[in-house]
Amino acid sequence: MYTEKINLQLFDAVITSPPYNIGKEYEDVKPLKEYVEWSSDWLNNVSKLINPCGTLLLNLGYIPIEDKGHAIPLSYLLWDKVPLYLNQEIVWNYSAGVACKNFLSPRNEKVLWYVKDKTNYTFNLDLIRDQNVKYPNSKRKGKLRVNTLGKNPSDVWEIAKVTTGYNRSSNERTPHPCQFPIDLIDRLILGFTNESDIVLDPFIGSGTTFDSCIRNNRYCVGFEIKSDYCEIAKNRIKDIIETKQQLIPIKYKA
Repeated sequence: MYTEKINLQLFDAVITSPPYNIGKEYEDVKPLKEYVEWSSDWLNNVSKLINPCGTLLLNLGYIPIEDKGHAIPLSYLLWDKVPLYLNQEIVWNYSAGVACKNFLSPRNEKVLWYVKDKTNYTFNLDLIRDQNVKYPNSKRKGKLRVNTLGKNPSDVWEIAKVTTGYNRSSNERTPHPCQFPIDLIDRLILGFTNESDIVLDPFIGSGTTFDSCIRNNRYCVGFEIKSDYCEIAKNRIKDIIETKQQLIPIKYKA
């Protein structure tokens, strides 16, 4: 009997932010143990779909755990549930957020950067360099001491959240309650994937990963269980494709 072996390693990268189990409108809060088991299950499944030189970028926030802690980073609970090599933790720092009186106001989330092969993976540093170099012409013995393209952005990224509210709502704001900022996803897409790569986002939400992939010449596959969020993502995809087509130069025949 002949059986054809199917290659399931379809994706060059998985870039996503799952529900944090904190009671948002798109999630049912699970007991902590059940949430960790659910997380381990989907993380194992998507890891099987990543090609041998691929990447997983996992954005995580924090949760309260009764009698244990007020703001426990989910990365503490889930980092070792991914069957890949943890290359680095990126700290996403933002200025706007919950204002606290009895605690320091939280102003960061984490992005865990995993790779399948710790010696062979995509990292396009020059595409994500910080161009705001304080001393762009600094020299030593007549030679430039800095990269003229900019400095390494380090593992702490200062990127604004998508905000809401009167006179402070972000231009990219959609009705989705926890929207990825496009600046964050653009940096992940440019830094850790190549043009024509295929990206998976199993929690596509408002479609920010779609948006970035289309504009940066990548392919994207996404999943979303809420129909109203699917509609937001669909309209967003339509708008970005139309905008991109308008920017394509028209070639006239002689």
